[in-house]
Amino acid sequence: MTGGEVAGILVAVFWAILVSFLAVVLVRLAQTLRATTRLVADVTEQAVPLLADASNAVRSAQTQIDRVDAIASDVQEVTSNASALSTTVASTFGGPLVKVAAFGYGVRRALGRRGEDTPSGDPRRTVIVGRTVPGARRKKRKG
Repeated sequence: MTGGEVAGILVAVFWAILVSFLAVVLVRLAQTLRATTRLVADVTEQAVPLLADASNAVRSAQTQIDRVDAIASDVQEVTSNASALSTTVASTFGGPLVKVAAFGYGVRRALGRRGEDTPSGDPRRTVIVGRTVPGARRKKRKG
């Protein structure tokens, strides 16, 4: 055997090893592609019902939001009506009620002073805007 024949045999052996290696790689790649295809098919089978359920949930949520919006607008209308009613009642009855209360207070006070000819040991106090003022200061304000 000559050097060229030995070199040819070596190249043929390396070529065969390279082809076998590539064949193994291609077989593994084909297996991976088959597994990927099955996985995608399974995901597709599961995703379609999930998307339908999600679509139904979104529709239901939209219906509920529309109902809440209608309720909120009704509540706003009721609130504005109640405000208008309270303003009307306050303007209609507020003035006369204050006058009646003031008249009643004046009558009670006048009747109370009738029996008060002698000063008692208990000094009277007057309430002014939530504060109690001693009787001595009240007398100074009067006179």
